[in-house]
Amino acid sequence: MTMILLHLLAAALYLGLAGHFWRTRWRGAVRSQTQPHGALHGWERGLLLVTLALHGVVLNQGIFADGVMRFGFSVSLSMMLWLAIAAYWIESFYTRMEGLQILGFPLAAVCSLLPLVWPSPHLQANTDTLAFRAHFIVAMLAYSLFSLAAMHVLLMAAAERSLHKGRLLPLLSSLPPLLTMEALLFRLIYIGFFLLTLTVLSGVFFSEALFGKPWSIDHKTVFGFISWLIFAALLLGRHLRGWRGRLAMRWTLAGFAVLLLAYVGSHFVIEVILHRAAAA
Repeated sequence: MTMILLHLLAAALYLGLAGHFWRTRWRGAVRSQTQPHGALHGWERGLLLVTLALHGVVLNQGIFADGVMRFGFSVSLSMMLWLAIAAYWIESFYTRMEGLQILGFPLAAVCSLLPLVWPSPHLQANTDTLAFRAHFIVAMLAYSLFSLAAMHVLLMAAAERSLHKGRLLPLLSSLPPLLTMEALLFRLIYIGFFLLTLTVLSGVFFSEALFGKPWSIDHKTVFGFISWLIFAALLLGRHLRGWRGRLAMRWTLAGFAVLLLAYVGSHFVIEVILHRAAAA
């Protein structure tokens, strides 16, 4: 019962923060003379940190319940959004990222409730090894950064479409310039790509130590490698051909979509669709 209340409290705090930022940042509120528009106040940072801590507690319980590690699509999405919001919290000290509040916080609220609705039945092997834990952490950090990049792309696309129509909607007026947003996007992608590369290489060359079995080609491997190729092509195109704008945004969303299929999608099919079909 206590964990259910914590799930609900974390989701309520995310939604409360989203509503607060909607009222104070996205509805033409008067700008403070001492507080940069969009910057987080001290109490806002503190409340978001409390929310992240609560979300972290319920995640830990969902993954390590009964002393064993359970990890499926619901926990994957919940952890990805938790890490993405944590990355936002850290990055907000240095960069204007106010647009992600309205998009990211409601998504985090929904994902924080998913493990409560769909507990993960999938048991993980070899979870007590240092190699597996390092692989797991690096993979989830990569997924979370690409999640943050995907949300960033959606905001960029909305702002660009509004500018092309000749009028910037009030909801988008507080966003940084598109060039600034694009620079932040590629910073997220570069870091995420480095972590994704470590994930792919460790999975291929250290499969025996990580998973207790030789490396083999399966759907997760194929989707993960395709995603790596998409982001590699994007960064190469950026470096050699100066790719930017809509082209870069499309490649980012394509790579993120394939990355989701690499793990979250496959486990959703196994845990929800096939499980219900078997039960019927």
